[in-house]
Order: sequence, then C-alpha cells, then structure tokens
Amino acid sequence: MSDFLTHECGIALLRLKKPLQYYVDKYGTAFYGLNKMYLMMEKQHNRGQDGAGIANIKLDVSPGKRYISRMRSIDGKPIQDVFQKILERFENLSKEQLADADYLQENFAFTGELSLGHLRYGTYGKNDIENCHPFLRQSNWRTRNLVVAGNFNMTNVDELFDVLIKIGQHPKQKSDTVTVLEKIGHYLDVENQTRFDALKEQGLNHQTISEQIADTLDVGGVLKSAAADFDGGYTMCGLLGHGDAFVLRDPNGIRPAYWYEDDEIVVAASERPVIQTAFNLTSDKVKEVDPGHALIIRRNGATSMEKIIEPGVRTACSFERIYFSRGNDIDIYKERKALGEKIVPKILEAVEHDLENTVSSFIPNTAEVCYYGMIKGLETHHNKSKIARIKGLGANPSGDEIESIINERPRIEKVTIKDAKLRTFITEDASRDDLVAHVYDVAYGSVIRGKDNLVVIDDSIVRGTTLKKSILSILDRLGPKLIVVASSAPQIRYPDCYGIDMARMNDFIAFKAAVALLKERGMAHVLTETYEKCKAELKKPLTEITNPVTAIYAPFSANEISDKISELLKPKGMKAEVKIIFQSIEGLHEACPDHKGDWYFTGNYPTPGGRRVVNKAFMYFMEGRTDRAY
Repeated sequence: MSDFLTHECGIALLRLKKPLQYYVDKYGTAFYGLNKMYLMMEKQHNRGQDGAGIANIKLDVSPGKRYISRMRSIDGKPIQDVFQKILERFENLSKEQLADADYLQENFAFTGELSLGHLRYGTYGKNDIENCHPFLRQSNWRTRNLVVAGNFNMTNVDELFDVLIKIGQHPKQKSDTVTVLEKIGHYLDVENQTRFDALKEQGLNHQTISEQIADTLDVGGVLKSAAADFDGGYTMCGLLGHGDAFVLRDPNGIRPAYWYEDDEIVVAASERPVIQTAFNLTSDKVKEVDPGHALIIRRNGATSMEKIIEPGVRTACSFERIYFSRGNDIDIYKERKALGEKIVPKILEAVEHDLENTVSSFIPNTAEVCYYGMIKGLETHHNKSKIARIKGLGANPSGDEIESIINERPRIEKVTIKDAKLRTFITEDASRDDLVAHVYDVAYGSVIRGKDNLVVIDDSIVRGTTLKKSILSILDRLGPKLIVVASSAPQIRYPDCYGIDMARMNDFIAFKAAVALLKERGMAHVLTETYEKCKAELKKPLTEITNPVTAIYAPFSANEISDKISELLKPKGMKAEVKIIFQSIEGLHEACPDHKGDWYFTGNYPTPGGRRVVNKAFMYFMEGRTDRAY
C-alpha cells in the first residue's frame, strides 16, 4: 500500500500440555515455550509496532509463590526488548540448573505452561506502557485472576461502560480494552461466587472449594454473559489464574483467529502461516476459530470449541486478505494473485489495448503478488490474441510470421526501487515534501519516453497522499505518455471501526472526489440532506440505525469517481496523463470468496455499531471536526 496505514494487532497463545521437564528432555531446553512464543510474535511483527507484551502462568504452584508474570515494552524493537529482559535473568545459571525444570519453575518467572503474547497497534489511545496488552485483573483467588489481550475495536464502548457503572463498578478508564476486561472479570466473579455458595452449602472447607471451582469453572458461561452485548470486530484471548484459557471470536468472523493442537501443545494466533512456520505444519492442520465461538482450553489441557454468541453472516475482513495478513498463507497468496488478474480488463481498457507500448510494474513491494496475478491475466489475454491471429494467417503461414506472433508477451519491468526510509528531521512542509518525493528511485530507460504507457499496481489507495506527493512525480521522470495506477482493492469510501486506522471520512480520496463532484454539478444539497438524516439516525435505538451516507456516492458511477480521483491526485506540472482505476466489488468477492467483509468499500456494516460510526463520521466532517467517530 503506497499510503501509510498501520496494521492490526496480533495475538499468540501457547499451552504446554506436558510438564516442563518433558521439553527439556526432548528438545534440550526449558525455553521451548518461550522460543515458540518469540517466533510466533516475531512472525506477526507486521501486525503491530507500537508495543509488545507477554504474560505467563504457572500451574499448580504452592500458595505464597508467584505464578503470574507479565512483561510489556514500547521500545523501538518491543518484541526483542521483552524477550531480552525475560531471558537475561537466566544468563548466569549453570547447564545443570538450566536443565532442571523443577528448579527453574520454583525460582524464576516465565517458566509456566500457559503464555499469551500480544503485538499492539493502537487505533486509539496514547502509546504508553499502560495501554499495552496483556491487561491484568488481579485477585488472591486464583480463579478470579484474569489476563486479557486481543485484536479488537468495540463500537459500543459507551454502552459497555454504562453497564459497568450500573453494576456498581468504578472503571479507571473508558476504553474498549478496560471495559472488556472488567466485563469479563465481573461475570468471572459472579461465576466464582455462585459456585462458592453452592459448594459451601455442601459443607466443604474453603481450600476444597477453591480446588473444585478450578476444576469445574464454566468459562463458556462467563463469556456468554460478558459478550452478550459486545458490538465490534474482535479476537480476544484470556488466561485465568488457575490455568484455563480461551480465544473468543466475534460472531461475524471479522477479525481472524487460527489454532492448532497436538499431544504436546495448543496454540492460537492471528494468522495461519505463523503457526505453520513455528511448528512446521501443513496448512490443513491449522484450523480457524469459528465465528461466535470460543476455543476453551481447560487447565488439564482438554480443548473444546463452544458457541458463545449465535453466529451471524460471515463478513470476515477482506482487508486482511488484500493487505494486512502476511502473504505466505496459501489462500491469501492465491487470492492476491486473483485480485491482480481480475483488474486486467480495466487495465486493457485504460491503455486502449495497446500492450505493445505498455510497460507493467508494481509499487510498493507489498503489491508484488497482485502483480504476478496481473501479469498472468495479461498473458492470458495475449495468448487468446495470438491464437486468433495465427488462425488468421491462413493455411500456410510462414515460420517468421508465426514466430513474430508467438514472441509477443507483456512488457514487465521493475521501474521503481525503494530507498531506505528518509529521516523526517526537517519539519518545514516544503522541504519535507521534497524529501518524501525521493523515497523511491526509478530504473531509467525502462520506459520509452513519449511513447510507452506505464501501468503500476498497488494494493489499495486510501488517502492518495503518497501518490500525489511522490510516486506519480517519480514515475513521471521516466517520460511515459500515460501512467495507469491500478488498485487491487475497490474505492475506500467509508470508515472502518473494527480495528483498522481509517476513522475519518475526509481522509478518503474517494470521498473527496464524490464531494467535489456533488459541488461541481450543483448537488451540494445532498451533503446537507445527508447530514440531517445522520442526525436523525443517531436518535434511533442502536439496532435500528441505517447508513444514509451511501447517498453521497449514489449519483455517480464508479468510473466517474475514479476519473475525479485521477484529477485530484495528479501533481501540478506533471507531463504524463494519469488514470487511476480500481477493483470492482464483484472482482473482490470473486477473488476472496470467504472474506466478504467489505463495509469500507460498500457501507454494508455487519453490526449496528458500525452504522452508528459512519453516521457520526459524516456528521463530524460536516461540522469540521477532526474527532474520531469511535
């Protein structure tokens, strides 16, 4: 993606099902679990660079001994910082001590069987250590201790906060993480108290009661009560002090979650190839956590998949497939190639089918897989044309004629090279923009000046800022007569509220283009009418809210908006003609058939909280406010 767009959070959960000494004896290290956690977190570094954290729980620890440990960091390299601080405490131990699991568990933190790691990207809130997951809710009762981390945004934080107030709590912060933690924690307290009262009536002593609660705690029941009014996209993980754990996924499957189990471990992560790489698995061995369900791991190591909320229509985030998730997942790789292939008809139309004088490339590097798909599509088009032309040569064509046709192929070049990121120590705008314009360099001579078209494919275009301030001007140095920028994603028209940092309407170049068209064509009244409708919608009960903002785009075809985007993003003084084209919604769904969450493109939000957010976002735009709508 040429625009800078920060990533989703990532989670990694690991349960060692054998005693720690087993891993020492088999793998030669007591740090088997920590090493795997480091690998799973590092392989998800793409999902968050603001901070990292890990929590660890030891099972069956005697009273008076520490059994919950946590380390968090907002260092420039937070994953390395966390694990360096954990492991440095073992540096002076002898080989005998390092091989003695009982000694390590008795004397050192982070030697437990249950671990939860988190990579943070904060869509909201300050980047300080207090906002870094995992979050911890402590108690002297093991079964009331709760550790939570996740990849989520809740769209109804106000309502969740009010619920906590009504049940008598006094939350320290109004954020989705704190409200989720305290809501689950409240029902965990209720579950504990209910079981305590029932067992007390049986005449059991308190120590026996504590053990029986640990063996019989209904984690699924706690989650059903806590999550009943959650609205948002989420994968949230929790550890309980006595050793139970869970991974809960939202009912629409918006946020991703995968897991694997064998006789040694149970693991979960935000991306499938992370688990594959860490444990050398084929893709079919790694499963998805079902939408609306929780993977529950009991303290005895038993696992179950329990329905927590009735699953809705599956609207798994398509942006995960387009951009956020690592492309080495077998399905994502195929889908990104398909996205590139399916935009080829629009590319052919843009260059008027003149492939002889068209050079194709990609920018930035994350668009490389889409580029392969685009080339495949162009080759398919070439082959069909070759067959028809060879047939048209008649019964006795010459070898030279056939060879000339066969040798035709798409012209592909790597026209740009991204240099190391320039330091932004210059704060004066004009100087900064001049530096940004040199982030990429070009392969001079790869395009015939004044004759060739240049097609470059991008993952998606959000704001278009980088295109206007640097990329288009850089490509213009090559001297093409036409530059076509092909987005493998459709036009981004609406804010996301389920995890991606796309919160404000006026950030989207597609929205700016639609507003400009409305004003140019004397239709500015649509803006004020939509504003009034948004205000009216926000007075309705949450479940009845609709999305009237679609009216902003309704008068125009997708091509009209694309043409206006091309006009708005073309830098002054640029010589080449510019055409910016986008994937169709149909092409997106065909390429990513199991991930049809497309609200940022269509406005079809899967939850009522999303529809409320888009109404607020448009109102804020009309009122000139820069607040986030969630």
